[in-house]
This record gives sequence, C-alpha cells and structure tokens, in this order.
Amino acid sequence: MVTLVLADNGLSEVSGKIGSLKMLRMLDLGHNQLTMLPEEIGHLPNLTDFLYLHDSRLTTLPSSFENLSRLRYLNISENSFEVLPECVSRMSGLLELRISDNQLKSLPSSIEHLSRLRELHLRNNYLTSLPDSIGTMHELRLIDLRGNPLTRLPSSIAALPRLEKLDLRWVPSFELPIWIADLEARGCSVYA
Repeated sequence: MVTLVLADNGLSEVSGKIGSLKMLRMLDLGHNQLTMLPEEIGHLPNLTDFLYLHDSRLTTLPSSFENLSRLRYLNISENSFEVLPECVSRMSGLLELRISDNQLKSLPSSIEHLSRLRELHLRNNYLTSLPDSIGTMHELRLIDLRGNPLTRLPSSIAALPRLEKLDLRWVPSFELPIWIADLEARGCSVYA
C-alpha cells in the first residue's frame, strides 16, 4: 500500500499498527476527531509525499515525527496547536508547511532548519511577529500571514531571494515596513 486515506471517518484514535505499513508514501488522516497520534507514524521510512492531519483536535505531535526527514508536504491546519511542535522544525525535507487556523502566538527560531521550505501557510493564528531566522530560509516563495495580529515583521524577510508572494491581508492596523518596497521592486507580490 502506497496511499492510505482515512479522512472524514470520525476517528478519535489511530492504531499503532499503522507502523507496519512500511511502503506508505501518503497518509491522509484529515477531518477526524484525533487528539493524539501514535509514535509509529514517525517510523514510516517511505512517508515522503504527503501527510494530511488537518481539521482535527491535535495540540501536539509525537517526537518521532522528526524522523520524517524525507516528507515533502505537511498539513496540520485547523487543529489546536498553541506551539509549533519542535519535531516539525526537524522535518528537513519539507517543501510546503500548512499551519493555518491554529492558535500559534509565535514560531520558534528553529524553523530556520526547514531550509528547503518553499511555502509557509500561517493564516488565522495569533502571530504578532516572525523570528528573524526566517530570513535564512532562502527557498521560500510564499509566506501567508493573513488574519494574524501582526505588529512587526523582521527585516530579514527582505533578504529572501526567491520570495514571490507575501500575503498580509486581513491584518488589522499593521503598518507596512519600508523594506516592503524593495521586495515589490524585485517582483514579489505583496498583498496588504
């Protein structure tokens, strides 16, 4: 089995036996009632394509998820994360990370370890800023910050060489920093 879709099943738990599906490349557990996940998911060596965990009740992830260093797409949107689990920062193969519609108040500076990340979706959280270390994530093409109560953005964002889209819509009373003009001059679309 290469793909397992268990979405929209009202699941409140997942058996640790899922760890026996060693060939699994894509796992969809979205739209369930999960509050925790088994450690065994972090020991699936071929889970490289997609891991959908959106629209559930998760507040944390097993530390074993740091082993998923080849995973390219992770969606943990529409859960109850107040803190980004540290294991996510160790998932070094991620190209796209979706954390929208959670309760994040900040991001750890360790997010810089996601050096291959191209898309970072953070819409509708409680972020007031981003860590300065985000400026070292040179592969970023898109940062979606819609609906966050931002008060500042680190100027290191202006140094992101491949940034194509910075979405700042629905941010109340946020004054755009002066360096935004430099981004736009380079061809980055800034939505405010």
